[in-house]
Amino acid sequence: MKINYVIVVILLGCISSFGQEQNTLSVSEKIYGLSKFWEEVNYNFANFDNVPKLNWDSAYTAFIPKALATTTDFEYFTLLLKFCALLRDGHTRIWYPNSYYTKMSNTMFGDYYIYVENIENKPIIVRINSRKKDEIPIGSEIITVNGYSAKEYLENEIIPRVSASNDDVIRDWATRAMFWGLIGTKYEVKIKTRDGLVKTLSLTIEKSEEKEFVPPLKDESLFTFKWLKDGIAYVALNAFNDPKIDTLFKEKVPELRKAKGLVLDMRDNGGGSDLIGTYIAQYFINDTSFYLGRFKTRKNISVRRIGRVLSADTVNNPIAAETYKCLHNNLWEDEGLSEWKNDIPEKDRLLFPIVILIGHETGSAGEDFLICFDHCKQIIKMGEHSNGSTGMKYGFDLPGGASAAVCVYHETYPDGRRFVGDGVKPDIEVKRTIADVINNRDSVLEEALKYLQSHNKS
Repeated sequence: MKINYVIVVILLGCISSFGQEQNTLSVSEKIYGLSKFWEEVNYNFANFDNVPKLNWDSAYTAFIPKALATTTDFEYFTLLLKFCALLRDGHTRIWYPNSYYTKMSNTMFGDYYIYVENIENKPIIVRINSRKKDEIPIGSEIITVNGYSAKEYLENEIIPRVSASNDDVIRDWATRAMFWGLIGTKYEVKIKTRDGLVKTLSLTIEKSEEKEFVPPLKDESLFTFKWLKDGIAYVALNAFNDPKIDTLFKEKVPELRKAKGLVLDMRDNGGGSDLIGTYIAQYFINDTSFYLGRFKTRKNISVRRIGRVLSADTVNNPIAAETYKCLHNNLWEDEGLSEWKNDIPEKDRLLFPIVILIGHETGSAGEDFLICFDHCKQIIKMGEHSNGSTGMKYGFDLPGGASAAVCVYHETYPDGRRFVGDGVKPDIEVKRTIADVINNRDSVLEEALKYLQSHNKS
């Protein structure tokens, strides 16, 4: 189970111009593409409970004339993106054809290299190429884009195209992608520096060879280990998509046995394989077995769609009840609990105090990893709520080289509690601030260290 956080793959809906874009899709292809996505969602999507006010049939009907009115292929694909975003699901999405992804950027503007993130619900410049650090100080706020306030621009142009499971994540992903576009796309942008000075920037997307940044680029390695203060160890598990991370972790286990506590950083872990994550999870659990979650998937029985059954007909009639549920797309195959045996000998487990750092990018198999520790008293979660999206994706092709995926697995905590759509909640909430950005400070990590130091003293 993996959620892909590479924003180029997810969004790309904020492109303001596409040059001499072609119009090669026929009317039949446009109708088929929209209908194909509607159909697969209608019969397979697992998370309609997260959008209780959405009438999927009505939405489909409303998008038919919109699809027919598109004048370019790109406009059509972008419309499909909006249709998909109605489902508010991080594992259900539409991708443009691959050819669209080779000519775009959201950070490179020739002489400028700008990274923007959502901090305190504002689009804040969090990284800049070194040559421009005095002109555009870190912590500056984007206040207008192309004549619109940043809030209006995001809400009207970007957010309607973002497929994610809750408002916080949607805002995060939209902010990072607010300047996505083709090479040559132009933006008129006003920023407000931390000193209150307003500046106007004329930005054009162009490739850049800049290599020096303030602050430096984040470490994107799969696994990180280091010692903090007072015998506290730090481990970052940044993805579960490469089994090598299990080996890297196991190699450090002898050294970890010396630790008085551990900070386990999962903030950048967007998922991968549960098989990979659960191997590591075993070391921190003092039980012979443990659970990831409870799963179910949609069940469709054609013969149960024959006739019309009313709710009153289902009383004391299991067949009628099944028919009624099938007719209303609410018949499920219960996959049960995902139980895992703990293969790590008790004497080899790492049962000291642990703080797991989580955030909006912790998703999919990363969230399943968190579920493992739901009842582990020596482990607390700190930071912000996780992404709120997990499950298996069913993928298929669309006309013109586009593709799509639908989430077909519905997951909860083992006891049925919901986290898809909401995210796994931290035990101690710590949010990144603009002051943290300006001072290049990791306040979440600092608070985790303080917590473990205090715990050891007591």
